[in-house]
Amino acid sequence: MSESSTHWPRVSFIMPTLNAEALLDNVLSSITRQTYPREYYEIILADAHSTDRTREIGKKYGAVILDDNGKNMEEGKRLALRHATGDYIVFVDADNEITHPDYIELAIKALAANPQAFGVEGYYLPSPKMSSFCAYITHRLHISDPTCWIMSANPKLIARAGETERWILPDGTYSYPLGANGFVYRRSDLQSVQANEKFQDTHVALFLMKNGKREWLRITGRGVHHYYVQTLWGFVKKRRRATVHFLRVQQEMPVNWMKESPPVPLWLAGVYCVTFVGPLWHTLRGLVRDRDPRWLWHVPTSLGSVLGNAWGVMTFKRRGQDKKLIADLLVKQTLKK
Repeated sequence: MSESSTHWPRVSFIMPTLNAEALLDNVLSSITRQTYPREYYEIILADAHSTDRTREIGKKYGAVILDDNGKNMEEGKRLALRHATGDYIVFVDADNEITHPDYIELAIKALAANPQAFGVEGYYLPSPKMSSFCAYITHRLHISDPTCWIMSANPKLIARAGETERWILPDGTYSYPLGANGFVYRRSDLQSVQANEKFQDTHVALFLMKNGKREWLRITGRGVHHYYVQTLWGFVKKRRRATVHFLRVQQEMPVNWMKESPPVPLWLAGVYCVTFVGPLWHTLRGLVRDRDPRWLWHVPTSLGSVLGNAWGVMTFKRRGQDKKLIADLLVKQTLKK
């Protein structure tokens, strides 16, 4: 595509928000820096009644702001998806930042050239605005939790053409969480699995793979900076909230990628995290392979994962029916200055 193109497909950026003023300007400005022409994309915020400057910041960037009355982020995404007008849908969170101005243009072009692929997954790249912990948990693990990381199958690169990479999971497993943080879908593929009614980050990709579209794309060296959380204690609290959210979603739709033939079952992943032997091995291997001292976070974070997840289970048992629970457990996220 170029500025002289006669047709640019319309793109919808969808984002759930709740009191996100500390991060929102960062992600929205990265969207407006895209080479994709502004008149061909829309930004839709499904806002869960923020009490800070979230809505004011969204309006500054021309976002459509919807009132999200749901109990979790997935309901907000479904709400936004029902209002989206784009031929392509980009799911972003407030703690994201698109890394390169040409990411969306390249992603749309790659999907148009690869009809067999169901979407484009972003790389999670480090940023000077991240603490060393944040860079470890997002860039090094990609999946921001050691328990999920050890349960995930390793995707296989099957081809590369220019900057477009084609990826697939090994036969016999769907155990890899796909679908969030800068993921780009065709609207038609989302409609084929009724995503506007059943959307949940990892469910959509799972449904599409089971329907026969097992391949997805990446753009070399591009994606998002994911400012998941800056500290280990913040991570433990965030895993608590994520577990509560997961259990609530399971009540509505009991679909779980971790039951799709993972290389390590959940009970063994827990043992891995608390016995230290496995995490220490991966720490040493990561230090040798990547020469990156941020791997030293892996052992304490593995223990923190189990603690946060167990805390979340206990919280859900006590307060699972509280509609405001997810909002009450919101963890403050910041950028490193």
